[in-house]
Amino acid sequence: MKNILITGGAGFVGSSLAIKLKQSYANTKIVALDNLKRRGSELNIQRLRKHGIDFIHGDIRNQEDLMQIDHVDLIIECSAEPSVLAGFDGSPAYVVNTNLVGTLNCLELARRDQSDFIFVSTSRVYPMKVINSLKYNEGETRFVLLDKQDVVGASSQGFNEAFPLHGTRSLYGATKLASEYIIQEYLEMYNLRGVINRCGVITGPLQMGKVDQGVVVLWAARHIYGGNLNYIGFGGAGKQVRDILHIADLYNLIDVQMKMLDDISGEIFNVGGGLGISVSLKELTALCEGFSGRRIEIGSIVDDRAADIRIYITDNTKVTNVTGWAPRYGVHEIVEETVTWLKENEYQLRPILGVDNK
Repeated sequence: MKNILITGGAGFVGSSLAIKLKQSYANTKIVALDNLKRRGSELNIQRLRKHGIDFIHGDIRNQEDLMQIDHVDLIIECSAEPSVLAGFDGSPAYVVNTNLVGTLNCLELARRDQSDFIFVSTSRVYPMKVINSLKYNEGETRFVLLDKQDVVGASSQGFNEAFPLHGTRSLYGATKLASEYIIQEYLEMYNLRGVINRCGVITGPLQMGKVDQGVVVLWAARHIYGGNLNYIGFGGAGKQVRDILHIADLYNLIDVQMKMLDDISGEIFNVGGGLGISVSLKELTALCEGFSGRRIEIGSIVDDRAADIRIYITDNTKVTNVTGWAPRYGVHEIVEETVTWLKENEYQLRPILGVDNK
């Protein structure tokens, strides 16, 4: 592939993938397009250019911004309004126009150029009420899914691709799911190659964590730069659990998928750290205390927050069986690396990730 476009290319996921691709494929032209809406994304422009990546300040909501780009062999669609709370306190226009209309505009570019298409979707396409209805035990530091469930696609190993989609999931999740359906139609109708990755929590250094997205970085930043945190909902004890995926592991998967699109085109994969790379907020607090050497106040709010879920763990069985990929970075390694990055770049990051960061 001689020309690759990465949308959301100055964001955490997009910029990280762009740089790793350029390091692996020096002769490939890589273009990163981003509207720079998220604070901190502007810091990545210099990094991108340093690695020989072309940056375009553009917006996928505007089809003309995409159509000005020269021929593209592969589109990696990473752009999104990533907050599951988007639209709850106001207009849903931005999340709908970015996550749905924006994807459609990217698909039109793919149709124009017969481009391959890799879509970074989300685990939040699965309905909240069904997830929270699952059977679990409460351990000392986390909630634990039982192996036998009444819902197909769920077990103690997490959620596989058979998990039901009927129900509500937030506008964020709904727009990503709607995009998935449209992508499948484009692949079939216009004979394109593509794949959909339903990712869990992606994290690692260079992420600009906020309360509603990027919890690992947010938790670590509070321990280093100061400020309070809260365990919100599900009893207020911090026992809710997520699996986490290092950005380098996501790159390794996409690198594999690029090379086998003929065999996997049209597939949907659940992609995450899995049960072995999962952490509760209470466990994350202990890790951040250990690596930062600092203890901070953690408040407790018993009432559940809108759109929140008790447990999400990715069952990677399908993606591992089909591609041979498996994540390598463990929880301790991810948190330690994140804390080190925050300490080493405090001058730049404190104004963005300090106590005033929302």
